[in-house]
Amino acid sequence: MARLASVGRMSQTVRGVVALSKGAPVTIEQIMIPDPGPGEAVVQVQACGVCHTDLHYREGGINDEFPFLLGHEAAGIVESVGEGVTDVQPGDFVVLNWRAVCGSCRACLRGRPWYCFNTHNAKQKMTLADGTELSPALGIGAFAEKTLVAAGQCTKVDPAAKAEVAGLLGCGVMAGLGAAVNTGNVGRGDSVAVIGCGGVGTAAVVGARLAGAARIIALDIDQRKLDVAQELGATHTINSKDLDHDGVVAAVQELTGGFGADVVIDAVGRPETWKQAFYARDLAGTVVLVGVPTPEMTLEMPLLDFFGRGGSLKSSWYGDCLPSRDFPMLIDLHLQGRLPLDRFVSETIALGEVEAAFAKMHHGDVLRSVVVF
Repeated sequence: MARLASVGRMSQTVRGVVALSKGAPVTIEQIMIPDPGPGEAVVQVQACGVCHTDLHYREGGINDEFPFLLGHEAAGIVESVGEGVTDVQPGDFVVLNWRAVCGSCRACLRGRPWYCFNTHNAKQKMTLADGTELSPALGIGAFAEKTLVAAGQCTKVDPAAKAEVAGLLGCGVMAGLGAAVNTGNVGRGDSVAVIGCGGVGTAAVVGARLAGAARIIALDIDQRKLDVAQELGATHTINSKDLDHDGVVAAVQELTGGFGADVVIDAVGRPETWKQAFYARDLAGTVVLVGVPTPEMTLEMPLLDFFGRGGSLKSSWYGDCLPSRDFPMLIDLHLQGRLPLDRFVSETIALGEVEAAFAKMHHGDVLRSVVVF
């Protein structure tokens, strides 16, 4: 049953891309945006990337809280803020993040805010014109001309960066780059293998290069993606289209002195790719899972292998990033010419082209399509 919001004054009506029901093509709808309440901000969206997570929402793979206002990988200008907001102000250029830290949970109090267990979103609801409440993707909902978020979801960055580039830090690029730098703790001289070279995996390649890895091995079944990964820092590529499990492991070992890589990043998130990552790492090496599995996936392996190979098995949540620390730093690196964020933008599109962008993404034709307003 549709939820009808009981809201007071509405500040404005904008256009946004909505998934009304499971599996149905998205449509452009009129969205009602409340004035920001305490701790909230309204952001004029300038650009928003089309991420695979948005497609998961449309397909009902996240939850069934339809209708969804899609889009979450975005940058824009703060238009207005609510009571008590001091970190950002109208006119600030911001990247939106979906893990606004609380500052008071057990993770934050232990000095590990990137693990915050109580992240928050705007308390008020955006709605359709008839008052039906919308569920914003990852608490953002940025396939819209404007959106309402918690002020903590706004990270101020250098406005010299283009919005279509800066917004990519809001999800995919940060997830992959952080999987290498933050979660995998890649160091100078390390060997790294990245399984799956879509947007997230390619960002992991870039992160490994930034961290000083000596050998960066990109694996995928699509040669186009491998070519891009090599342009962005992979020292070696493996087309695994015709390789079985043992063939993938042997190929990585052959490029690492017979030992396996120090860090292997699974940017696919399937049982078979995780097993490849596990066995393709060196003894006491690290496996990082950043690809997102689906609920029905299971894994069965000999327990002795976990003990005998040692090392670390990690999951990477949002690249274990702290937006207030990482976003401004990475934008600075980009502006210095050291982080080629612009290479991730395959095309810029209009709001009405999101459905077509989903198809291109599904077929591996793009790293990122970006809606520009």
